[in-house]
Amino acid sequence: MILEIKKLMARAAYVGEVSFVWQPPQDSILIPFCRVEGGVNAVAEYEIFEGGEVEITLKISYELIGQCSYCLADAKKRIEYETDVLYVTDKDDLDNYVYDGNMLDLTAAVNDALLFSQPKVLLCKEDCKGIKIN
Repeated sequence: MILEIKKLMARAAYVGEVSFVWQPPQDSILIPFCRVEGGVNAVAEYEIFEGGEVEITLKISYELIGQCSYCLADAKKRIEYETDVLYVTDKDDLDNYVYDGNMLDLTAAVNDALLFSQPKVLLCKEDCKGIKIN
């Protein structure tokens, strides 16, 4: 998940796209008894600006599987999420991601996108009523 910005600039590749599949650590899944099946598919469209800033449109998709949060039945949900992030070289910038001007690591942005994209609960069906007690 590394972009070599200096090399891209040397080739005048100021705009482009990279894609990869990433297997997140289990502790990054917030819903108990759930996991990502098959990895997180990520597409990063980048644009490098004259001052060295890099704007990334990050699109991730994955399948979340596990137990329904209400009734514990098997459940799965396809998640798609898109976000725009900016990488800068100013270490004092607290609003954006920082990189060294050469190697840009997308790991933090992908981790954050995964966290923000997760639903609060995973349901077996939209109208799940929960465990039936007689």
